[in-house]
Amino acid sequence: MKTFAKDTAKNHTPHIIIVGGTSGLGLALAVHHHQLGWQVSVVGSNVAKIEHINGQYPTIKTYTCDLTDSVQTQSLLDKLSATSFHRLTYSAGSYTNERVHHLNQADSDQMLAINLQAFEQVFRWASAQLKQQHQSLDFAKIDRPSLICIASTAGTMDYPYASLYAKSKRAMIATASAYRAALAPYDIQVNCIAPGYIDTQALRDLNDGDASHKPFIMSTQTAVDEVMQVIDNDVELAIFPRSMRYITRALNHLPKPLLNWILRSKLDKPS
Repeated sequence: MKTFAKDTAKNHTPHIIIVGGTSGLGLALAVHHHQLGWQVSVVGSNVAKIEHINGQYPTIKTYTCDLTDSVQTQSLLDKLSATSFHRLTYSAGSYTNERVHHLNQADSDQMLAINLQAFEQVFRWASAQLKQQHQSLDFAKIDRPSLICIASTAGTMDYPYASLYAKSKRAMIATASAYRAALAPYDIQVNCIAPGYIDTQALRDLNDGDASHKPFIMSTQTAVDEVMQVIDNDVELAIFPRSMRYITRALNHLPKPLLNWILRSKLDKPS
């Protein structure tokens, strides 16, 4: 059995690892946990963003990793195995607007690798780590261990001609549900977040600098508040804002041919 960092076990400071935590909702969650007094580790691929975090939040530990490279990802996970953690959030994602741009091989490979393959690799490792720690550390004194993944409302829609982005996010939702059932006997919490549009820099960049026209768009802080409430209430799949939840629920009750006709010309876009 591997040994875990003695200092973490000793002072019971909760530790969160955020994969895809250098921007957007991932970074906002990292800063929020940092302000709560958590030990925070952030994984990202952009060196400039990593350096910015190092300058702004020197106590946040950062790791650079290309999630499209499974060997590099495994090397990072092996390194992280030397420390204990209490919460892991997978917030990494890749998106190509398939309605505007033809999906080429590079875009296809990247979306599949980040949205599904790396996610599965990280969750497999994290679940094994938490099960092992379940037997070696007293989490009752800290916080219930948890795995969190950030999907999208795009993944909650079930229709034949969904985009690769939507299909990969749907697979993420199903995978998280399976892990939730499998880890329940270990008292390990698993939550999947499927938000609508969040006013992040990435979304603004996709919309010529202004995403205010997106329906039901929410601020990053509002999204953080929603995520923390989901974790506190242990919701299996959280779709927010509420208006988006109602719309997706109504659309999914439509006959599949009609739903496909409505959505085929408007392939899902990222949250």
